[in-house]
Amino acid sequence: MSDPYERMKTSGIDLPPPPRPAGSYAPGKIYGSLVFASGQTPTSDGVPAYRGRLGADLGVDEGYAAARLAALNCLAELEAVCGDLRRVQSILKVNGYVAASEGFEEQPAVINGASDLLQEIFGDAGIHARTAIGVQSLPGGAPVEVELVASLST
Repeated sequence: MSDPYERMKTSGIDLPPPPRPAGSYAPGKIYGSLVFASGQTPTSDGVPAYRGRLGADLGVDEGYAAARLAALNCLAELEAVCGDLRRVQSILKVNGYVAASEGFEEQPAVINGASDLLQEIFGDAGIHARTAIGVQSLPGGAPVEVELVASLST
């Protein structure tokens, strides 16, 4: 796999500082060769960059961008927990939650923002299993929340 930091640099992607936990939980947890990143919303410097529900307040393109930012925050967590994104062998699973208005059915298109970012940074190692779920609301009025599981080299 090529260097994720080089891929980010080439794509003009800056890794943000890791978000602070908004509750009583760890930002991530390593168990054996697995690392679990806690769910992240699309914040920038602790401030919501997007708010609202898909299909009512935001369109799919805005949701896609929000999911991309939430996944980038997950990567900042991964780096903080495991020390170096070069240790990531594979992104195994992504769970995406979309705050959706009644009748909104494009959750997969929204969470593609997270999936596409992970593939852009990790190449084939970024291809993962995924769930995209519509929910009534998310913390802080966030339109999306993304969590992930990755495998690490030792």
